[in-house]
Amino acid sequence: MAAERTFERPRWLKDLLRFLPLKSQFVLSGNVRDLQLFEAGPGVLTPRPMLQVLAAELRFAGFAHVISYDPAAGFKVISLPNEDPSQGTEVMKQLGLQAVNGAAPAGLELFTETLQRIVGRPGEPVALVADFASRMIVRAEAISGPEHQAFTRALVLSHQARSRPHGTPPRPFFNTVLWIVDKEGDLPDWLLIGNPRIRHVPIAKPDHRARRPLAASLLRSLDGYLKADPLAATKALDDFVDQTEGLLLVDLTSIVQLGRTEGLGFAEIADAVRRYKVGVTEDPWRRIDRAKIRGATDFIRNRVKGQEHAVVHMLDIIKRAVTGVGAPRRGGRPRGVTFLAGPTGVGKTELAKTITHLLFGDQGAYIRFDMSEFSAEHSDQRLIGAPPGYVGYDVGGELTNAIRERPFSVVLFDEIEKAHPRILDKFLQILDDGVLTSGRGDRVYFSEAFIVFTSNLGIYRLQADGSRVPNVTPEDGFTEVEARVRSEIEHHFKAVLNRPEILNRIGDNVLVFDFIRPAVAEQIFADMVESTLSDIASAQGISVHLDASSLGRLRSLCLADLSNGGRGIRNKVETHLLNPLARALFDADASQGQSFEVRGVEHGSTTMLHLVDIVTPGTAG
Repeated sequence: MAAERTFERPRWLKDLLRFLPLKSQFVLSGNVRDLQLFEAGPGVLTPRPMLQVLAAELRFAGFAHVISYDPAAGFKVISLPNEDPSQGTEVMKQLGLQAVNGAAPAGLELFTETLQRIVGRPGEPVALVADFASRMIVRAEAISGPEHQAFTRALVLSHQARSRPHGTPPRPFFNTVLWIVDKEGDLPDWLLIGNPRIRHVPIAKPDHRARRPLAASLLRSLDGYLKADPLAATKALDDFVDQTEGLLLVDLTSIVQLGRTEGLGFAEIADAVRRYKVGVTEDPWRRIDRAKIRGATDFIRNRVKGQEHAVVHMLDIIKRAVTGVGAPRRGGRPRGVTFLAGPTGVGKTELAKTITHLLFGDQGAYIRFDMSEFSAEHSDQRLIGAPPGYVGYDVGGELTNAIRERPFSVVLFDEIEKAHPRILDKFLQILDDGVLTSGRGDRVYFSEAFIVFTSNLGIYRLQADGSRVPNVTPEDGFTEVEARVRSEIEHHFKAVLNRPEILNRIGDNVLVFDFIRPAVAEQIFADMVESTLSDIASAQGISVHLDASSLGRLRSLCLADLSNGGRGIRNKVETHLLNPLARALFDADASQGQSFEVRGVEHGSTTMLHLVDIVTPGTAG
């Protein structure tokens, strides 16, 4: 008998051992393919496959033999280290099994016969572990004759089995049967439901307490840990445990192995965790030019006009994301999260594109989802992928696929209020844990992404009769606009959607955009006109200028209505400048090297420009 142990067993194992004298069969489900901690010696913990740990614990509890079965390898007696394997061969013979190299063939009928022999076997107690039992049934909804016979026999035996005393002092033992399945429903319901002789033991993922002892053991193998300052070693251990929230023990061992392979020291364990999660060696966040961020105010202002408050706050969030200040210790929440609210056409989407260029210098890192396309109840399957057995399962989800391919990105969820409430629960997972499980069962990490939500909430409000009326107008000052929009957003998430926790995760990162005021509209108009004429000069080699009166007339036409913001100004510039200018240049048969001046704008059913060739005088309309 092994020496008394000091290691505290996991909850599932304590539950199993407690009920061994009371139940004849057990169903183990959940995290069954993970490694489990095993105390190989006093204070010496090692990660081992679950089957090995289970066999060792059953032997420690008093079972003379533990026999495993799986549909591929068949039967095998699991021997303890330094134990004579011939004892296992003898047990196999007693059960009528012909072992070759320690293993007897697999087969459902043979399993059924052996199950009967094991449960009724006299003498020393033995345990049968049916591993991969989920694969013993081909189709759960329509089991075959042999499958039905095997599990009917198991049902009958669970009620016929009787415990008997064994050992000194005598203790009650069954010849125990343990089924290891992916999920409890993989076995026939009529075997488990309402059966007092079978106990279901769920196995959870390792929590903080379970990961810490293994993490401490694993870190010893990384360079510098054993000679490190105690404070530095403790910090590395804390970081390792915190940043592996939600991962399995097998993941922890793989992370450390990856760290050793790539020559990372113990202090770089957080980098090893990141590489393991997102599969990228280089960290673009570390390569971001901080001088560029410090001087980014003017860069953003050139692209997003008149939103000083939003620009300053957004830069603060970006600086936190780059430096890691205030980042949560546990889990892998996104690098940054913002909620951009305000009228249409004021620069919300443009700001998201601008920060993408600022951070990664690549518009390819910008991923946009129009949430009006996800208003149906089951549209969440488009984001994460359909579950097994449904159409589109093999394709995966649009969001999970995009993040897996580009983990370092700015993800924009446009008009978030239009998404179905079921999808909002997915966002809660992203904001809380930084991870989504796709329909295929893959874990997709958002720890390196920057999340941006946009919304038009608060601009209008619903009346009692269902009609919409303006909640804010351009005549309101920005302070009043901000207060009303924030209030409406809070009401929507708390009272309408009953999802106040989403706003809690976003915190004070709700940035309200102001209306495009006349002074700002002037800047936008001037930039658009300058950009249009500059593009013609660079692309076509044609120089075009507007005289003062024409420019003034265009300004009044394009800025007459600011209700649609900058986007509305752009539409008007296209109507009153781009289209008529293209028409006039075409009719004048303009060619490279020519220069023209617009000397008059006529507005009617269509806008006409009077274009003058300032090299060879002539007029085209």
